[in-house]
Amino acid sequence: MGRALGSVSMLAALCAAQPVVAQGGTPRFAVVAFENTGSYGQDKEVFEALEIGLAAMLTRSIDRHPGADVVQGAGLLEAMRKLGLGPARRVDAAGAAQLGKATSARYTVTGSFADFYGKFRINARVVDARTGEIVKVVSNDDPKLQDRAQLAAIVQAVGEKVTAAAGLPPYPAGSAPPPVPTDAITAYSRGLLHESRGDRARASAFYESALTAFPQFEEAREALARVRGS
Repeated sequence: MGRALGSVSMLAALCAAQPVVAQGGTPRFAVVAFENTGSYGQDKEVFEALEIGLAAMLTRSIDRHPGADVVQGAGLLEAMRKLGLGPARRVDAAGAAQLGKATSARYTVTGSFADFYGKFRINARVVDARTGEIVKVVSNDDPKLQDRAQLAAIVQAVGEKVTAAAGLPPYPAGSAPPPVPTDAITAYSRGLLHESRGDRARASAFYESALTAFPQFEEAREALARVRGS
């Protein structure tokens, strides 16, 4: 990747303040911020926000698989700090492996995205934390699944490919949640961005917008409670 996937401060918003708990026999995934490799057609801040928002949504997708565990909480942020994986360092395969080991994750997921005036592509690298080798690179390569309006379905498809690359069976039939509208994902992502900058007022406003667009958006509801201190 051409630059760091995101600063430690941005990861602070991505990580909810929950302890990392190992689950024996269950593959654990650590998902880090994605890199914008060249996007056009929206405000710069939207694409900056999606760097952490897409990682959060992919974490959400993987966590819904009954056979998967994801790293959530201060453990991911603390590991990034200890490894010096801040804005001056990119998260390559070796760094992803170090991060996986530091968080007891079996796999680390890094990635990139590009939005070219509404044509949206995600590439996710599944890295084996034991060897540092890239297990597989997965993407929404189906031309019928590249419209930005399908962003929730795109993330879900990539999540399914990530878990499959780790050897997990398909998601149970009917387990997919109602798709989150793209405008709700964008608002949620901007909330994460402003929360990472310490601007709780703006973060709160964007989380409220996400909930207005999709009232069932539990992650946005939890984030809103977090920034309000309730």
